Amino acid sequence: MILVTGATGLVGAHLLYNLCKTEDKIRATKRERSDLHMVRKIFSYYTEEVDELFAKIEWIEGDLLNITELEDAFVGVTKVYHCAAWVNFNPKYKHQMIDNNVTSTANIVNLCLAHKVSKLCHISSVAAIGRTENEPLINENSPWVDGPENSNYAISKYNSELEVWRGIEEGLTAVIVNPSIILGPGAWKKGSSVLFHKIATGMPFYTTGTNGFVDVRDVAKVMVDLMESSINSERFILCSESIPFKQTFDYIADALGKKRAHIKVGDFLNALGWRVAKVISMITRKAPMLTKETAKAGNGISIYENDKIKKALNFEFIPVEQSCNDFSKMYLKDLK
Repeated sequence: MILVTGATGLVGAHLLYNLCKTEDKIRATKRERSDLHMVRKIFSYYTEEVDELFAKIEWIEGDLLNITELEDAFVGVTKVYHCAAWVNFNPKYKHQMIDNNVTSTANIVNLCLAHKVSKLCHISSVAAIGRTENEPLINENSPWVDGPENSNYAISKYNSELEVWRGIEEGLTAVIVNPSIILGPGAWKKGSSVLFHKIATGMPFYTTGTNGFVDVRDVAKVMVDLMESSINSERFILCSESIPFKQTFDYIADALGKKRAHIKVGDFLNALGWRVAKVISMITRKAPMLTKETAKAGNGISIYENDKIKKALNFEFIPVEQSCNDFSKMYLKDLK
Protein backbone atom coordinates (compact mmCIF):
# COMPACT_ATOMS: atom_id res chain seq x y z
CA MET A 1 0.00 0.00 0.00
CA ILE A 2 1.28 3.43 -1.00
CA LEU A 3 0.15 6.62 0.73
CA VAL A 4 0.29 10.05 -0.95
CA THR A 5 -0.31 13.30 0.93
CA GLY A 6 -1.07 16.51 -0.96
CA ALA A 7 -2.53 14.33 -3.71
CA THR A 8 -4.83 17.03 -5.10
CA GLY A 9 -1.96 19.42 -5.82
CA LEU A 10 0.03 19.75 -9.04
CA VAL A 11 2.82 17.34 -8.06
CA GLY A 12 0.55 15.02 -6.08
CA ALA A 13 -1.87 14.52 -8.98
CA HIS A 14 0.93 13.79 -11.44
CA LEU A 15 2.48 11.40 -8.95
CA LEU A 16 -0.87 9.60 -8.56
CA TYR A 17 -1.09 9.23 -12.32
CA ASN A 18 2.35 7.59 -12.45
CA LEU A 19 1.55 5.30 -9.53
CA CYS A 20 -1.86 4.28 -10.86
CA LYS A 21 -0.19 2.96 -14.00
CA THR A 22 2.03 0.59 -12.04
CA GLU A 23 0.57 0.00 -8.57
CA ASP A 24 -2.66 -1.69 -7.46
CA LYS A 25 -3.10 -0.22 -3.97
CA ILE A 26 -2.87 3.53 -3.60
CA ARG A 27 -4.25 5.60 -0.77
CA ALA A 28 -4.40 9.40 -0.88
CA THR A 29 -5.26 12.00 1.72
CA LYS A 30 -7.50 14.95 1.01
CA ARG A 31 -9.28 17.71 2.86
CA GLU A 32 -13.04 17.66 3.25
CA ARG A 33 -13.49 20.27 0.52
CA SER A 34 -10.73 19.11 -1.82
CA ASP A 35 -11.53 19.25 -5.54
CA LEU A 36 -10.98 15.80 -7.03
CA HIS A 37 -12.13 17.11 -10.39
CA MET A 38 -8.72 18.71 -10.85
CA VAL A 39 -6.98 15.36 -10.31
CA ARG A 40 -9.20 13.74 -12.95
CA LYS A 41 -8.53 16.65 -15.28
CA ILE A 42 -4.77 16.19 -14.94
CA PHE A 43 -5.16 12.46 -15.65
CA SER A 44 -7.11 13.33 -18.81
CA TYR A 45 -4.14 15.24 -20.26
CA TYR A 46 -2.23 11.98 -20.55
CA THR A 47 -4.75 9.14 -20.95
CA GLU A 48 -8.30 8.24 -22.00
CA GLU A 49 -8.47 5.62 -19.24
CA VAL A 50 -9.21 8.16 -16.52
CA ASP A 51 -11.98 6.20 -14.81
CA GLU A 52 -10.00 2.95 -14.69
CA LEU A 53 -6.92 4.61 -13.17
CA PHE A 54 -8.87 6.87 -10.82
CA ALA A 55 -10.73 3.85 -9.43
CA LYS A 56 -7.46 2.51 -8.04
CA ILE A 57 -7.23 5.36 -5.53
CA GLU A 58 -8.61 5.04 -2.02
CA TRP A 59 -9.34 8.55 -0.77
CA ILE A 60 -9.13 9.30 2.96
CA GLU A 61 -10.13 12.59 4.55
CA GLY A 62 -7.73 13.79 7.19
CA ASP A 63 -6.06 16.80 8.73
CA LEU A 64 -2.28 16.45 8.55
CA LEU A 65 -2.03 18.60 11.67
CA ASN A 66 -4.05 16.03 13.63
CA ILE A 67 -1.91 12.94 14.09
CA THR A 68 -4.83 10.97 15.55
CA GLU A 69 -6.90 11.49 12.40
CA LEU A 70 -4.02 10.16 10.29
CA GLU A 71 -3.64 6.86 12.13
CA ASP A 72 -6.18 5.06 9.94
CA ALA A 73 -4.52 6.32 6.77
CA PHE A 74 -1.28 4.55 7.74
CA VAL A 75 -2.77 1.09 8.34
CA GLY A 76 -1.03 -1.35 6.01
CA VAL A 77 1.06 1.36 4.32
CA THR A 78 4.56 0.44 3.15
CA LYS A 79 5.63 3.58 1.25
CA VAL A 80 4.75 7.25 1.76
CA TYR A 81 5.07 10.24 -0.56
CA HIS A 82 4.69 13.46 1.41
CA CYS A 83 3.71 16.13 -1.13
CA ALA A 84 1.48 18.32 1.05
CA ALA A 85 2.65 21.83 1.91
CA TRP A 86 1.24 25.31 2.20
CA VAL A 87 2.89 27.79 -0.19
CA ASN A 88 2.21 31.40 0.74
CA PHE A 89 4.37 34.51 0.37
CA ASN A 90 2.02 36.85 2.21
CA PRO A 91 3.84 37.90 5.43
CA LYS A 92 0.48 37.94 7.18
CA TYR A 93 0.53 34.14 7.26
CA LYS A 94 4.23 33.68 8.11
CA HIS A 95 3.88 31.95 11.47
CA GLN A 96 0.83 29.92 10.49
CA MET A 97 2.50 28.60 7.32
CA ILE A 98 5.74 27.68 9.09
CA ASP A 99 3.85 25.92 11.87
CA ASN A 100 1.57 24.06 9.45
CA ASN A 101 4.35 22.82 7.17
CA VAL A 102 6.68 21.76 9.98
CA THR A 103 3.99 20.15 12.15
CA SER A 104 2.46 18.19 9.28
CA THR A 105 5.88 16.86 8.26
CA ALA A 106 6.71 15.93 11.85
CA ASN A 107 3.42 14.03 12.07
CA ILE A 108 4.13 12.14 8.85
CA VAL A 109 7.64 11.24 10.02
CA ASN A 110 6.39 10.05 13.41
CA LEU A 111 3.68 7.90 11.85
CA CYS A 112 6.17 6.41 9.37
CA LEU A 113 8.36 5.41 12.30
CA ALA A 114 5.45 4.08 14.37
CA HIS A 115 4.05 2.01 11.50
CA LYS A 116 7.48 0.85 10.32
CA VAL A 117 6.99 2.27 6.82
CA SER A 118 9.70 0.95 4.51
CA LYS A 119 10.46 4.29 2.81
CA LEU A 120 9.41 7.94 2.75
CA CYS A 121 9.86 10.43 -0.09
CA HIS A 122 9.55 14.02 1.09
CA ILE A 123 9.07 16.78 -1.47
CA SER A 124 10.85 19.88 -0.28
CA SER A 125 12.03 22.83 -2.37
CA VAL A 126 15.21 24.48 -3.58
CA ALA A 127 14.09 27.25 -1.22
CA ALA A 128 15.23 24.99 1.63
CA ILE A 129 18.79 24.82 0.30
CA GLY A 130 21.35 27.33 1.49
CA ARG A 131 22.35 30.34 -0.55
CA THR A 132 24.36 33.50 -0.03
CA GLU A 133 24.19 36.91 -1.66
CA ASN A 134 27.59 36.48 -3.32
CA GLU A 135 27.28 32.87 -4.50
CA PRO A 136 24.50 32.22 -7.05
CA LEU A 137 25.58 28.62 -7.79
CA ILE A 138 23.64 26.25 -5.54
CA ASN A 139 23.97 22.51 -4.94
CA GLU A 140 22.77 20.00 -2.36
CA ASN A 141 25.69 20.78 -0.06
CA SER A 142 25.24 24.55 0.01
CA PRO A 143 25.03 25.39 3.72
CA TRP A 144 21.92 26.99 5.13
CA VAL A 145 22.59 30.42 6.60
CA ASP A 146 19.93 32.27 8.56
CA GLY A 147 19.35 35.68 7.07
CA PRO A 148 17.02 38.06 5.22
CA GLU A 149 17.64 36.30 1.89
CA ASN A 150 15.49 33.39 3.11
CA SER A 151 11.75 33.70 2.48
CA ASN A 152 9.24 32.59 5.09
CA TYR A 153 8.33 29.70 2.80
CA ALA A 154 12.03 28.74 2.63
CA ILE A 155 12.21 28.73 6.43
CA SER A 156 9.15 26.48 6.61
CA LYS A 157 10.62 24.00 4.11
CA TYR A 158 14.06 24.02 5.74
CA ASN A 159 12.60 23.24 9.13
CA SER A 160 10.35 20.60 7.58
CA GLU A 161 13.44 18.93 6.13
CA LEU A 162 14.98 18.92 9.60
CA GLU A 163 12.06 16.74 10.73
CA VAL A 164 12.85 14.25 7.96
CA TRP A 165 16.53 14.20 8.90
CA ARG A 166 15.48 13.66 12.51
CA GLY A 167 13.41 10.69 11.37
CA ILE A 168 16.38 9.31 9.46
CA GLU A 169 18.48 9.54 12.64
CA GLU A 170 15.76 7.53 14.39
CA GLY A 171 15.88 4.76 11.78
CA LEU A 172 13.59 5.95 8.98
CA THR A 173 14.54 5.18 5.40
CA ALA A 174 13.86 8.37 3.43
CA VAL A 175 14.84 10.52 0.48
CA ILE A 176 14.22 14.23 -0.15
CA VAL A 177 13.67 16.00 -3.46
CA ASN A 178 14.16 19.75 -3.87
CA PRO A 179 12.40 20.96 -7.03
CA SER A 180 13.01 24.38 -8.51
CA ILE A 181 10.05 26.29 -10.03
CA ILE A 182 7.68 23.58 -11.25
CA LEU A 183 6.04 23.97 -14.65
CA GLY A 184 2.83 22.03 -15.19
CA PRO A 185 -0.82 22.07 -16.27
CA GLY A 186 -4.15 22.02 -14.47
CA ALA A 187 -5.23 24.84 -12.19
CA TRP A 188 -4.36 27.62 -14.59
CA LYS A 189 -5.27 30.43 -12.20
CA LYS A 190 -3.17 29.45 -9.19
CA GLY A 191 0.30 28.21 -8.31
CA SER A 192 3.05 28.18 -10.91
CA SER A 193 0.51 27.19 -13.61
CA VAL A 194 -0.89 30.73 -13.44
CA LEU A 195 2.10 31.82 -15.51
CA PHE A 196 0.51 30.33 -18.63
CA HIS A 197 -2.78 32.13 -17.96
CA LYS A 198 -1.13 35.48 -17.27
CA ILE A 199 0.93 35.36 -20.45
CA ALA A 200 -2.09 34.20 -22.47
CA THR A 201 -4.16 37.15 -21.25
CA GLY A 202 -1.35 39.66 -21.76
CA MET A 203 1.74 40.19 -19.62
CA PRO A 204 3.99 42.97 -20.96
CA PHE A 205 6.34 43.05 -17.94
CA TYR A 206 9.35 40.90 -17.21
CA THR A 207 11.88 40.79 -14.39
CA THR A 208 15.62 40.52 -14.82
CA GLY A 209 16.27 37.53 -12.59
CA THR A 210 17.36 33.96 -13.29
CA ASN A 211 15.98 30.85 -11.64
CA GLY A 212 15.62 27.11 -12.06
CA PHE A 213 12.67 25.43 -13.77
CA VAL A 214 11.58 21.80 -13.88
CA ASP A 215 8.77 19.86 -15.55
CA VAL A 216 6.21 18.39 -13.13
CA ARG A 217 6.36 15.12 -15.08
CA ASP A 218 10.07 14.87 -14.26
CA VAL A 219 9.42 15.58 -10.59
CA ALA A 220 6.87 12.76 -10.37
CA LYS A 221 9.07 10.31 -12.27
CA VAL A 222 12.16 11.03 -10.16
CA MET A 223 10.17 10.50 -6.96
CA VAL A 224 8.96 7.08 -8.09
CA ASP A 225 12.41 6.07 -9.35
CA LEU A 226 14.04 7.10 -6.07
CA MET A 227 11.50 5.13 -4.05
CA GLU A 228 12.15 2.02 -6.15
CA SER A 229 15.92 2.41 -5.74
CA SER A 230 18.16 1.55 -2.80
CA ILE A 231 19.07 5.22 -2.37
CA ASN A 232 18.56 6.43 1.18
CA SER A 233 19.32 9.46 3.36
CA GLU A 234 19.97 11.78 0.41
CA ARG A 235 18.52 15.00 -0.98
CA PHE A 236 18.37 15.87 -4.67
CA ILE A 237 17.90 19.15 -6.53
CA LEU A 238 15.41 18.76 -9.39
CA CYS A 239 16.10 21.40 -12.02
CA SER A 240 16.10 21.08 -15.78
CA GLU A 241 17.70 24.44 -16.52
CA SER A 242 18.56 27.65 -14.72
CA ILE A 243 17.56 30.38 -17.16
CA PRO A 244 16.32 33.99 -17.07
CA PHE A 245 12.63 34.49 -16.29
CA LYS A 246 12.43 36.42 -19.58
CA GLN A 247 13.48 33.36 -21.55
CA THR A 248 10.82 31.19 -19.93
CA PHE A 249 8.20 33.91 -20.52
CA ASP A 250 9.25 34.05 -24.19
CA TYR A 251 8.97 30.28 -24.59
CA ILE A 252 5.40 30.38 -23.27
CA ALA A 253 4.41 33.48 -25.26
CA ASP A 254 5.71 31.94 -28.49
CA ALA A 255 3.92 28.65 -27.82
CA LEU A 256 0.66 30.48 -27.10
CA GLY A 257 1.05 32.79 -30.09
CA LYS A 258 1.14 35.86 -27.86
CA LYS A 259 3.31 38.98 -27.80
CA ARG A 260 6.48 38.61 -25.76
CA ALA A 261 6.95 40.62 -22.58
CA HIS A 262 8.80 43.81 -23.50
CA ILE A 263 8.81 46.10 -20.45
CA LYS A 264 11.70 45.45 -18.08
CA VAL A 265 10.99 45.73 -14.36
CA GLY A 266 14.25 46.73 -12.70
CA ASP A 267 15.05 47.00 -9.01
CA PHE A 268 13.35 50.39 -8.60
CA LEU A 269 10.04 49.42 -10.21
CA ASN A 270 10.14 46.09 -8.41
CA ALA A 271 10.57 47.75 -5.02
CA LEU A 272 7.85 50.28 -5.82
CA GLY A 273 5.53 47.53 -7.03
CA TRP A 274 5.46 45.46 -3.84
CA ARG A 275 4.98 48.56 -1.70
CA VAL A 276 2.02 49.70 -3.80
CA ALA A 277 0.60 46.15 -3.69
CA LYS A 278 0.88 46.18 0.10
CA VAL A 279 -1.09 49.41 0.38
CA ILE A 280 -3.77 48.12 -1.98
CA SER A 281 -3.97 44.91 0.05
CA MET A 282 -4.50 46.88 3.26
CA ILE A 283 -7.34 48.84 1.65
CA THR A 284 -9.07 45.94 -0.09
CA ARG A 285 -8.21 43.32 2.55
CA LYS A 286 -7.26 40.95 -0.25
CA ALA A 287 -3.96 39.08 -0.66
CA PRO A 288 -1.34 41.31 -2.34
CA MET A 289 -0.57 40.59 -5.99
CA LEU A 290 3.13 41.12 -5.24
CA THR A 291 5.07 40.79 -1.99
CA LYS A 292 8.57 41.82 -0.94
CA GLU A 293 9.65 38.16 -1.15
CA THR A 294 8.29 37.51 -4.64
CA ALA A 295 9.62 40.84 -5.90
CA LYS A 296 13.09 40.02 -4.63
CA ALA A 297 13.02 36.59 -6.26
CA GLY A 298 11.98 38.12 -9.57
CA ASN A 299 15.25 40.01 -9.94
CA GLY A 300 17.50 37.59 -8.05
CA ILE A 301 20.03 35.22 -9.59
CA SER A 302 19.80 31.55 -8.54
CA ILE A 303 21.61 28.85 -10.52
CA TYR A 304 21.14 25.21 -9.52
CA GLU A 305 23.37 22.23 -10.17
CA ASN A 306 21.54 19.06 -11.22
CA ASP A 307 24.44 16.64 -11.62
CA LYS A 308 23.66 14.61 -8.50
CA ILE A 309 20.26 13.29 -9.58
CA LYS A 310 21.35 12.85 -13.20
CA LYS A 311 24.20 10.60 -12.09
CA ALA A 312 22.22 8.76 -9.41
CA LEU A 313 19.40 7.72 -11.77
CA ASN A 314 21.04 8.23 -15.17
CA PHE A 315 18.29 10.80 -15.62
CA GLU A 316 17.76 13.39 -18.34
CA PHE A 317 15.40 16.30 -17.78
CA ILE A 318 12.82 17.55 -20.24
CA PRO A 319 14.08 20.88 -21.66
CA VAL A 320 12.22 23.94 -20.40
CA GLU A 321 11.23 24.96 -23.93
CA GLN A 322 9.56 21.59 -24.51
CA SER A 323 7.71 21.85 -21.18
CA CYS A 324 6.44 25.30 -22.11
CA ASN A 325 5.31 24.05 -25.53
CA ASP A 326 3.55 20.97 -24.14
CA PHE A 327 1.71 22.77 -21.37
CA SER A 328 0.76 25.69 -23.61
CA LYS A 329 -0.99 23.21 -25.91
CA MET A 330 -2.90 21.84 -22.91
CA TYR A 331 -3.88 25.37 -21.91
CA LEU A 332 -5.15 26.18 -25.38
CA LYS A 333 -7.08 22.92 -25.52
CA ASP A 334 -8.79 23.76 -22.22
CA LEU A 335 -9.99 27.05 -23.69
CA LYS A 336 -12.02 25.26 -26.36
